[in-house]
Amino acid sequence: MTTQPARDSASALDVVIVSWNTRELLRACLRQLLAEDVVRRVVVVDNGSHDGSATMVAAEFPEVVCIAERTNHGFAGGNNIGLRLVLANNPAPYICSLNPDTRVQRGALQRLVTYLAGHPDVVGVGPMLRYGDGTWQSSRRRFPTLGTYLAESTPLAQWWPSNPWIGRYQMTDQPTDDITAADWLVGAALVVRSERVQAVGLFDAGFKLYSEELEWQRRLTAGQPGCMAYLPTAVVDHYEGQSSSQIPLQRLVWFVDSRLRDAQLALGAVRRLVIQIGYLKMYTIEWLIEASKWLLGHRRALRAERMRTYGAVIRAVIQWRMLPVQIW
Repeated sequence: MTTQPARDSASALDVVIVSWNTRELLRACLRQLLAEDVVRRVVVVDNGSHDGSATMVAAEFPEVVCIAERTNHGFAGGNNIGLRLVLANNPAPYICSLNPDTRVQRGALQRLVTYLAGHPDVVGVGPMLRYGDGTWQSSRRRFPTLGTYLAESTPLAQWWPSNPWIGRYQMTDQPTDDITAADWLVGAALVVRSERVQAVGLFDAGFKLYSEELEWQRRLTAGQPGCMAYLPTAVVDHYEGQSSSQIPLQRLVWFVDSRLRDAQLALGAVRRLVIQIGYLKMYTIEWLIEASKWLLGHRRALRAERMRTYGAVIRAVIQWRMLPVQIW
């Protein structure tokens, strides 16, 4: 297995990237990533792309381990394929789960690893994320409450944008340029201790998309608040949602499914049912609003598409069932 030399093996880093039809972004990501001295090994798991991503990696980056899958295993399942390989082959002390739609700024990974090495009580660390235009991207989170599940990225958030749960959840009370203790971090660029991964297991592959990094970090930290760290001196640009934007309807269905799964695991069946009923009511109201506009003849093609989307979400909520946890 090909590895990259690192200046200090005690602070070396293995990187796992899961890619689906993001060839050009992946190419740019790897070019910057491989220039980082702290990186010892890079594993790319291609989730059944049809844009030539795996061929590009093999041809242009022979030092990268590329696993070309025929099917899309999802973000969690794809990461688990890469993590299993890393853990079975002399893992570095630190592991980074990195999105292909990121560009690591020079020295960012070294700063993340150095911070972890100097703070043994911290389980994992993440950088300041920026959008493609250079503006700050929110990435620090507190563990969600029942109100958070109902009000974050749902119709309720649109109807009541000033609700009290979202600000708390997204830690808007904390300065963006200070090192901050967080409960969990957005998983676009996340560095964790390999020994913790070996102790608690991999991602739960029962998550189709979304919330998998939240559930994983809850296990990594044993549910203890403030065990992850946000390090703003390390910067990573994140061109958000480049894979999931290819499937907008499926993305919303998977978001709701994953939220219910995480709520079941974190809060139990009773409160998950409350959230499930809340989703059913909210998306039924949205469907009725779109149906009313369609009947009035207002942009009927758009209204019909939205009715199909909300209808798919309603069916998914009604039919939802908890699948077994799959962490190995």
